[in-house]
Amino acid sequence: MRVGVPKEIKNHEYRVGMTPAAVRELTARGHQVFVETKAGDAIDLTDDLYVRAGAKILTTAAEVFDTADMIVKVKEPQPVEIARLRKGQTLFTYLHLAPDPEQTKGLLASGAVTIAYETVTDAWGGLPLLAPMSEVAGRMSIQAGAHCLEIAQGGRGMLLGGVPGVPSAKVVILGGGVVGTNAARMAMGLEAHVIVLDVSLHRLNELDMQFGAQLHTLFSTIDAIEEQITTADLVIGGVLVPGAAAPKLITEKMVGQMKKGSVIVDVAIDQGGCAETSHATTHADPTYRVHDVVHYCVANMPGAVARTSTFALNNATLPFTLALADKGADAAMKTNEHLRAGLNVYKGTLTYKAVGEAQNLPCKTAEAVLGM
Repeated sequence: MRVGVPKEIKNHEYRVGMTPAAVRELTARGHQVFVETKAGDAIDLTDDLYVRAGAKILTTAAEVFDTADMIVKVKEPQPVEIARLRKGQTLFTYLHLAPDPEQTKGLLASGAVTIAYETVTDAWGGLPLLAPMSEVAGRMSIQAGAHCLEIAQGGRGMLLGGVPGVPSAKVVILGGGVVGTNAARMAMGLEAHVIVLDVSLHRLNELDMQFGAQLHTLFSTIDAIEEQITTADLVIGGVLVPGAAAPKLITEKMVGQMKKGSVIVDVAIDQGGCAETSHATTHADPTYRVHDVVHYCVANMPGAVARTSTFALNNATLPFTLALADKGADAAMKTNEHLRAGLNVYKGTLTYKAVGEAQNLPCKTAEAVLGM
């Protein structure tokens, strides 16, 4: 198979869809890999490294899209990239379609087969291709939030861990999944006062057993969320409904009751955000204020640590990339139910129920469109 890796063009996005090591795995199996020149330059993955791994370097993204049977990316395709997709071509990347009707419309019109990293599943009910970026984003959320709490950034002028004789900051984390767990680990490491809210008592019990008395857990209700965030210094939004728009757990009224200079880091912004006051920002202009509350809502947070993120992502995606290349998209999805769960759009048909519900669009099952 001819596999293409274009350079990412989203604002301040320096990750790359495949590392040279991943390219070598594909070329060793007889596949051809075409990489856009300087796709990995920003993170010291040079064209020479890709050539030594067996890739062919192409000058433009248009050449990559025109040549490849499958495109492997990181972020959702931008309008100019959607226009380059062709009927039957496979796109393997993050999509986050639920809050993005325009992208959905474009992918449906393209006739391409689009498989979303964030909805691929595993045998344990997890999301293995979302998990590594959730780990990165969860850990980053605390260092981003700590920076935003500095008075020069519009924050309250607080140090997360305080000092002897001065209280530490109160960090409230909505969601005890991968993002929340990693955020809690980092916040506790900085000696903040940390509270995690979740609707799963089982998950709260796991967190309690994992972290002990250092972590405080609460069952998530409207009352509990309102009470905790209005007294918080830093709020981390780490909720997820796989493939669907994030629930709006933080109302604008709640934000209006928060302390002046407190901070919301909405990690759920890729799926629309969990605060009514959230809207996507970029690394170039990451924050804004609503009701004197600093909002950090960068939609590609892991892009700030692009080298770490690229290698973490490739470790997870490589087995699926190899399966798609070895068998072709249809056969690979027919034989692997977890990869099949990643199918969002198939040759003009929407195949992910949560996206259809979010956008009020007709939807078929992956099994139906694959003729199973």
